[in-house]
Amino acid sequence: MDRRLFLQALSAATLSQLLGACQQNNRTILEVSSLQKTLPPQLVGKFRSQSQIPVQIDVKSTTQELFSQLQEWQREQQTKNSTHSGQDTPTTTPMEMPPPRLIGLGDYWLPQAIQQNLIQPLPVSNLTRWSALAPRWQQLVRRDRTGQPSQKGDIWGAPYRWGATLMAYRTDKFQDLGWQPSNWDDLWRPELKGYISLLDQPREIIGLTLKKLQKSYNLEDLETVSELPDELKALNDQVLLYASTQYLEPLILGDAWVAVGWSSDILPVVAREPNLQAIVPKSGTALWADLWVQSQTTSSSGADAVSKWIDFWWEETIATNLSQFTSASSPFISDEITEKSQSLLLVSHPDRFDRSEFLLPLPSPTIKQYERLWQTVRTLT
Repeated sequence: MDRRLFLQALSAATLSQLLGACQQNNRTILEVSSLQKTLPPQLVGKFRSQSQIPVQIDVKSTTQELFSQLQEWQREQQTKNSTHSGQDTPTTTPMEMPPPRLIGLGDYWLPQAIQQNLIQPLPVSNLTRWSALAPRWQQLVRRDRTGQPSQKGDIWGAPYRWGATLMAYRTDKFQDLGWQPSNWDDLWRPELKGYISLLDQPREIIGLTLKKLQKSYNLEDLETVSELPDELKALNDQVLLYASTQYLEPLILGDAWVAVGWSSDILPVVAREPNLQAIVPKSGTALWADLWVQSQTTSSSGADAVSKWIDFWWEETIATNLSQFTSASSPFISDEITEKSQSLLLVSHPDRFDRSEFLLPLPSPTIKQYERLWQTVRTLT
């Protein structure tokens, strides 16, 4: 090959490499923040290979950190927009456009995220399995602009995993008692006095007491239940401790015989502790869901990546894998899931699930009732 042909070939190869690099750099990078241990790495890898969309996963320890991430993204965008303050209409150049961003946010945080304008409605028309999602899940994420449930509201999130408040107990202790816990009213039995570990959460504890009294977790006027204060005082007399992070340690050690807590905490512990068992109370319980929500900073150019990510977690095989590999269930759980799944407990009693409730936002007067009642109960401890 002469010098001229060699240089032409070299130039063509170099140009090809540069174009390839540019195409790689121009590919949409999807930023996803989620709680630790909620996304199995093998499933994230499968999404990357199937979609060819680069995904950057950021893991947080708490839901508060996830919410703070949404706030940080908003502040970043506001700072960028402020650089255009000299223009009549702030604009953002293509180089400054943020990538598509999703957060796995708990449903309890949804009203705040909407009210603070941290998230935007999802492109439901692009989600292939939205119509197959059960009405209960669709209703959960359909909200008005104040975050309240609304039949005519926008779709603000895509549920991808869920769990419940459970009762866990020591089987060895109950063998001697001759019975096993099955419902909330068992917490008031005299045999358990001083052996109960409860969540330090008023919505949960006042809520389960309401459930015992055949009322709703989302009752808006607590004063209509005249027996509620006495029931809470009686339950408080039974309690060994209240905690929201280390409430299972006394159960593991045997200092507590029963604990009330979240399935995401309880199920992994039950799986490795042979003396522990967990139940969904017969009268129903509180439910929670993690939702994919889209940051307000995401531009319309990222809609395709957002839709593909949500659709992936709603695929039947992936939904089943998620339920098998983690301590939560998918709203698209398959009937073929095996008993090896830690989360099978949550779907094995459909009647109890039907009697269970998501904790919906309460009006300000109700919140004040909760605060007063909870303060009264806790000062008795």
